[in-house]
Amino acid sequence: MKLEDFFSVSEEVKAALAANKPVVALESTIISHGMPYPKNVETALNVEKIVRENGCVPATVAVIKGKITVGISPDEIEYLGKKGTAVHKASRRDLAALCAKGEDGATTVATTMIAAAMAGVKVFATGGVGGVHRGAEVTMDISADLEELAMTNVLVVCAGCKSILDLGLTLEYLETKGVPVIGYGTEELPAFYTRKSGLKVDYELDTPEEVAKVFCVKETCGLKGGMLVANPIPEEYSMDADFINKNIDEAIEECKRLGIKGKETTPFLLDKIQKLTGGSSLEANIQLVYNNVRLGCAISKAICDMK
Repeated sequence: MKLEDFFSVSEEVKAALAANKPVVALESTIISHGMPYPKNVETALNVEKIVRENGCVPATVAVIKGKITVGISPDEIEYLGKKGTAVHKASRRDLAALCAKGEDGATTVATTMIAAAMAGVKVFATGGVGGVHRGAEVTMDISADLEELAMTNVLVVCAGCKSILDLGLTLEYLETKGVPVIGYGTEELPAFYTRKSGLKVDYELDTPEEVAKVFCVKETCGLKGGMLVANPIPEEYSMDADFINKNIDEAIEECKRLGIKGKETTPFLLDKIQKLTGGSSLEANIQLVYNNVRLGCAISKAICDMK
């Protein structure tokens, strides 16, 4: 067996990395599990377009027929979007089995980080990262995203942790694992749909160059693990905190009643919240992803300039 049997990087991404041109990794769970078809495909293609408009090369990651692929094609994005939740939601534990069986997988934050690091891509932009679920002191439901951030040297731009989580415990977990949490233009952790959570980040930085320098210094010093950059949702798309929290609480209660657990929890909650909010949470989700991608591009370019 050879790595090439199970891992592939598109020619465009390879050429960009070889020429020290900026590349931004993108996940695929948002395509299969995050939104309904065809909105998922439209959003994924728009995200790639935004990356290109901002002078970078997009590298959407997925497992395609048993191969971890960094830089999938538009046809493959369409394929994942149509297949939807029938695609395996692939975290670290799933990669070897999916590759061995020749199956498809939509990559989470954790697996997108793994693939990006394997390819040499330094920056990954997403919506929100996973974390410690509410009630985790009983269920032990903690996302593998946090462990990956502790191990894998990739800078992740997000709008904070998904607000369905216990944000305070998630920050404590990241602190224990030594993961720096940077607030972009804010000293407060954004809460995905809203700009504020009442919780402090480790450091506030105000320019892509400042963020890039911290990451490059960390890498130069051989400090293991990733870095989380929390970028607040744009003001005009930020939702009322009381309104969204009421709907999150209602969705979580229904999730408990139905006995939904593990990796099915987040897709169920996001879908339920979208329905409860009349689709406004979906629009907020899309806009915060676009916002994170633009920042990811600026940071990726700054990192290339420092090499």
